[in-house]
Amino acid sequence: MGNKEDAKIDLQITNKLAGRGITNPCKVMVSTNKGEVTLSGTVQHPHQRKAAEQAATGITGVRRVSNQLVVKVEKRQ
Repeated sequence: MGNKEDAKIDLQITNKLAGRGITNPCKVMVSTNKGEVTLSGTVQHPHQRKAAEQAATGITGVRRVSNQLVVKVEKRQ
């Protein structure tokens, strides 16, 4: 698996997350290296963290997912 495949995986995961409204794409980073995906950044709810991991796992070519997302509830003012 090379850079092209990894970039394709990154794009597919990012689109899947945004399309489902799971996360704010500006606050979640997706990085893939040889089919191993790292999710980092912040989400607002624990279910979003789990859903992001499940979305990434369902992409063809993904061998492993390291979910480093942090749940950070934004306070309303």
